[in-house]
Amino acid sequence: QVQLVESGGGLVQAGGSLRLSCAASGSIFSINAMGWYRQAPGKQRELVARITSGGSTNYTNYADSVKGRFTVSRDNANNTVYLQMNSLKPEDTAVYYCNSRIRTGPTPYEYIYWGQGTQVTVSS
Repeated sequence: QVQLVESGGGLVQAGGSLRLSCAASGSIFSINAMGWYRQAPGKQRELVARITSGGSTNYTNYADSVKGRFTVSRDNANNTVYLQMNSLKPEDTAVYYCNSRIRTGPTPYEYIYWGQGTQVTVSS
């Protein structure tokens, strides 16, 4: 069993910053990709940022709407992914979900796990 536990959401004024954290725990053999999605009321869940392990190099990709403002990073030793959000805008308001592709044993199969979500509200 694997759990993803998020923290760091809250209420912030436009132009402010927040840092989200997501720690994975449980039966983890290895973690390939970790990332963040968000879902605003009445909208579909969308990818915000993802970081993928490529040996000694991590690869990142971002939604166009957050490029230059958000930074995703990971601490492999602690199975934790972070999302630093700067210059926040009211349109960033959403529930943010951590997502990870995890191998729970020495097989190629990866399972997809989701966190419970954390609310980010940006006031104008």
